[in-house]
Amino acid sequence: MNILTFDIEEWFHLLENSSTQSEDQWKTYEVRIHENMDRIFRILEDTNTKATFFIIGWIAKTYPEIVKRIAEKYEIGSHSMNHQLVWQHTPEEFHKDVDSSIKLLQDITGKPVKYFRAPGFSIRETESWAFEQLHDLGIEIDCSIFPARHAHGGFPSYDGKAEPTIIDINGKRLKEFPISCHEIAGRHIIYQGGGYFRLFPYPLIKHWTNKENDYLLSYIHPRDLDPGQPMVPGLSNIRKFKSYVGLGGAERKLRNFLQDFRFTDIATAEATVDWNKAKVLKLGK
Repeated sequence: MNILTFDIEEWFHLLENSSTQSEDQWKTYEVRIHENMDRIFRILEDTNTKATFFIIGWIAKTYPEIVKRIAEKYEIGSHSMNHQLVWQHTPEEFHKDVDSSIKLLQDITGKPVKYFRAPGFSIRETESWAFEQLHDLGIEIDCSIFPARHAHGGFPSYDGKAEPTIIDINGKRLKEFPISCHEIAGRHIIYQGGGYFRLFPYPLIKHWTNKENDYLLSYIHPRDLDPGQPMVPGLSNIRKFKSYVGLGGAERKLRNFLQDFRFTDIATAEATVDWNKAKVLKLGK
């Protein structure tokens, strides 16, 4: 089961960076989302690949035509309204943010929104309340858990390899597709998306993928495939490296990936899971 997902953001939607935190700042940057989406559509069409798209509400509000184009052929989910980390919100603020993004996406597409992914996989164990909020908002499937420690979040108590899971939060249940990772010297690495996908050579990614023969979830941002994007101001040298390493070869790498392995969307993957036998992660009181 190989699942392909995209987090639909602009090239400047970097987390925890002072020059890219607010909507007023975003309006000052160059628009690159259209050409980046064209690139993604070409890749998927050329490789005959299904995928699920998690879209931030700001993109939907600013460029509704992009959401309509995605929804014509692919599944959509919420990636929050304003792309802020979950732990930067109170439960009430988080509820309002996600609710507004869901309603906006549904108004544009006329389709229900049942999927969610938190920016930066930022639902930590201390924010387990977020799953209850998602349940109450009608979300049926979440893709926010990183099953180890992570810079923006992480769930160390997940305890075990990533696999389809039932989250039980005070008796309310959601289905969870956690992000895949690989352990190197005791550290869990997301080699299936973002900077790590751009950093690692493709033969190594292919080797690790071949070892994950029953479950794999990948995620890509439009900016990960855009070698022409400008440099975001104010980044540290480490952040510059993480954000810009490997951009030149990323499209070729993704095309090879989708040709060597068959990927599908969340709905297709969900239908193959025997949820009666799935792992259950109990949270809450």
